[in-house]
Amino acid sequence: MGKVRTALVKRTAKKLLSAYPDYFNDDFEHNKKVVRAIVDIPSKKVKNQIAGYITRLVKIHKKQGKPLTSL
Repeated sequence: MGKVRTALVKRTAKKLLSAYPDYFNDDFEHNKKVVRAIVDIPSKKVKNQIAGYITRLVKIHKKQGKPLTSL
C-alpha cells in the first residue's frame, strides 16, 4: 500500500505548480531545489514530500498530454 499525503502537501504543491508551472519538471532533485528556493518551510521532510508530489503530478500530466496550468 502507498502512503497518504496530507492536505497541506497537496494544497501547497498544487499552488506552486499553478503559480510556477515552468519551474518544475519530472526530476525530483531539481524540484527539491526549486521548492527550497521558493517556499520557506523549516521541515526538510515536508519540503521533500511537496517536491515528490509535484514530481508525481508533472509525470501524470506529461503522460496524459495535459499542460501543467490545467490543475
